Amino acid sequence: MLRKPKKEELPQEPFEQAVALIGNKWKLLVLKTLMSRTMSWHLTELKTEIKGIDQTVLKVTLESMQKDGLIIIETFRDLPPRVEFSLSEQGESLRPIIDAIEAWGETYGH
Repeated sequence: MLRKPKKEELPQEPFEQAVALIGNKWKLLVLKTLMSRTMSWHLTELKTEIKGIDQTVLKVTLESMQKDGLIIIETFRDLPPRVEFSLSEQGESLRPIIDAIEAWGETYGH
């Protein structure tokens, strides 16, 4: 079951809440990567796609994002076990923000 952070765990101001949930490089890159296709992702695919991220950092980031309700982690009891990562509805709601950051990045310095 997904757990959203308790209100007392997050800052009071809405902007500060957003920054607390998505305000680091790796979370933003994970969101952008998960948004890049409709199919779910496997850990090795995310590790390959997100250049420079350490596997431990990736796992901790994914677990944090799941706890915050931004992504869904599904574990299948196949042999070998299979784990898939996808955006939750809450994570999908960040698409306009991620798109805006990318658009800004494309014009920065031009």
